[in-house]
Order: sequence, then C-alpha cells, then structure tokens
Amino acid sequence: MNRSPGAARPLSRRTLLAAALAAAPGVALTGCASDASGDPGRTVRFLGPETPETFQPVIRGFEKAHPGLRVAYTAVPPAQLNDVLQLRLSAKDSAVDVYCVDQPRVPALSARGFLTDLNGVGRRARAAVTREQYEISSWDGTLRSLPVWTSTQYLFYNVDLLKKAGVGAPSADPAERWTWERVLDAGRRAMKRAGCEYALILEQTDAYYGLQPLVESLGGGSGVTGDDMLSPAVTTDGWTKAMRWYHDLFADGLSPRGVTSFQLASFFTAGKVPFFVGGPWNLGAFAGLKDLAWGTAPQPYFDGGRPVTPTDSWSWGVNPYSHRKDAGLKFMEYASLTTEGSLATVAASPLIPSHRAAFDAYAARLDEQATKSTEGVATIMRHELEHTAVSRPRSVGYTQFETVLASAFSDIRNGSPAEPRLAKASDELVRTWERLR
Repeated sequence: MNRSPGAARPLSRRTLLAAALAAAPGVALTGCASDASGDPGRTVRFLGPETPETFQPVIRGFEKAHPGLRVAYTAVPPAQLNDVLQLRLSAKDSAVDVYCVDQPRVPALSARGFLTDLNGVGRRARAAVTREQYEISSWDGTLRSLPVWTSTQYLFYNVDLLKKAGVGAPSADPAERWTWERVLDAGRRAMKRAGCEYALILEQTDAYYGLQPLVESLGGGSGVTGDDMLSPAVTTDGWTKAMRWYHDLFADGLSPRGVTSFQLASFFTAGKVPFFVGGPWNLGAFAGLKDLAWGTAPQPYFDGGRPVTPTDSWSWGVNPYSHRKDAGLKFMEYASLTTEGSLATVAASPLIPSHRAAFDAYAARLDEQATKSTEGVATIMRHELEHTAVSRPRSVGYTQFETVLASAFSDIRNGSPAEPRLAKASDELVRTWERLR
C-alpha cells in the first residue's frame, strides 16, 4: 500500500459520522472564514460549499509545506454556491482567489471567462489524476480547473428488515448486481412482512446526478446532444421508461413524497425502509450507529439494461480576477497533484480523491478498516469508477439543463405524467439554450 509521510490517519467512526453529515448534499452551512494572519498578499482566499472542518487538514498541510503562505476559507451553503460565484465573478471580485467548481459547470464557467488557463500544469495533472477527471476539469482543449474529488453511489440495505421479510441480502460482488426490479420486489415484501413504511429511497431525489443512471441504464442517453451540446434529448424511449418508473415509485407509495434529500437518510437509519441508494459519505454516518445492522452492495440497474453509476464531484479553479493567482495555484497543486495534499482533502470527509496514488491509499484504507457492513466497499468503488461510471454532460448550458430537469423530476415525482412533462422540459430547454448559441 502506498502511504506518503503526510498520509491521513485512519478515520474514527465519530470523525466519519461528523464529516459525513457535513458533506451530505443539502446540509445548510454557515459561511465563515478560517483565521489567517500576516500579509494579505500572502493569504489565499478560498470559497467552497463544505464546512470549515472539512478543509482544515489540507489547509494545515499546505501552510506547513509553504511557510509564509496562508489560506482563509469561506463556506457558502451548497444550494447558494453557484449564485454567489456568478455574482462575485461577474463583478470581477478579486477577493476570491480559489473556488470549488462543480465539474459539469466547467464549460459554462470557462465560456464566461471565470476560470484561469491552467495548461501550465497540464502535464503534471495528466500524470497525477485519472483521464476522466482530467477531461471533466478541462474545456475546449484547455485545463481550467484541478480535480480534487470524484464520486460513486452504493445500494445500502437493512439486514434485520430483509431477514424479517425472508429476503436474502444482495451481494457486494458487482457481477451479482441486483436489478431495480428485484430491489422493488424485495422492498414490497419487506413492507408486507417486516412492517416497513417504504420499499426504496433514492438519496439524490430530483437531482440529475442521481437520476441520470436510471435513464442511461435504459439507453436513454444523457439528455443533451448536438455538435454544440445545446440540443435537448429528454424524450427518448429510455428517458420515458425511466421517468415512468420514477413516477410510479412515488405514486405506488414505495418511496416518500414531501421529504428533502438531506432528510432521507434518516428514514433508512430509523428502519423505515430496507433499501437506500446514496453516496460514500453515508459509510461514515451509518458506521456510527450501533443499533443499525446494514450492508453495502453495488447500485442496481434495469433488467435488460446496463449497469450505470454516477460520478464526478468537485474541482478547484483560480479566479482570473485574483491578485494572488500564483499562490492560489500552489494551494490547488498541493490539494490535487500531490499524494499528501490529496489525502488531506479526505482526512475529515469520506469522499473519494481524484489523485491516483491517493486513491490507491484511500481504497487500501477502506479494505483495512472494513467491517461486516462495509466489506467489499473498496472493490465496488474501484469497479464502478472503472467500468460503470458515466459523467454528466459537458455543455455550456448544463446549469440551465440541471435547473429545468430538477423541476421536471419534482413534478413527475409528485404525480405529473412522465411523457408530457418531459416534452415540456424539452421545449423549455430549446428556448433557454437559444440564447447561448
């Protein structure tokens, strides 16, 4: 196993739990900045959507490795980050030096001139991170950000509820991956025999990140096409079938309506549902609960379709209006392109590093610390990222695409028929994207 001198220590369950809850999408954060003393010209101003505790290890490591440089971090609630960035960057605000970039938004931010050209470190980046992570952080042949994290999803299951229902637990072997049809059949049995309130919960409710794999599993495509990636394709057979399934999941009472994404994990931990599909941050959250017997399996796929899992996460970019670009780039290089720095970014948060060597050390640590609940987690992660992961579409219109579809998904979940609602979304995207051509 590869371990750098500054490799993060194994995470305690308490630390994992706190970090997992902080990193979970939708959690409200309070903006605050770390203490940074000294010459303001030597202080990197860093903006992102995580709690300050998440980035304390990487900030401490960077400051130790670069005496005289400091980092001041400001946290912005995840739901507000994109709006804050648009406002500040449009105003050519130089008070932000480095900021977190949701990877599918790299094209739009690049097109607006909000990301600095990083081709100067392109060769190092290609050698340090995976090809997919390099490409998702680039646009139009230019490296525009440095990848820090990637992601995947798992199928979590409640051991006791499945036993009560007389259902065997799903395997952690990707070759024995369950279908969605089998999951819902087992979930219905658990509702009948074990008194569950629901059969299945998808953590990323109404989020394109979480629902793209449903559509792609049925061959529906990403929903964006054309040479300029500004033509909607959300009315294909695959999209229609997937969204009918999504509609029926809630219409049939198999999943709860009226609950926000960040509240959904509590349904699983309270024993109200046997199956929960969510990200790696849940590994830490669930590990801290003594009364919950649970296991981990690969994300399901549709019968007759192909296994598809979501991926991508956060890159970091340099504000072109910053007066401290060089110092900001040094901080990004440490976090993204060194094993020590990359491991420090996940020391307080159970997310997946993009750096190759850090990833190997991270996965090895998961194997070392595996419990009965997490046995096979690292194998699943490696397999999904190599074989089933599909990135979100790369389009300058992605922000509008995600917004329009989130509304459509919500309507479908709350009862709107899939076909006409997808057609309405398609028409709206045509009108919206016309301004970007």
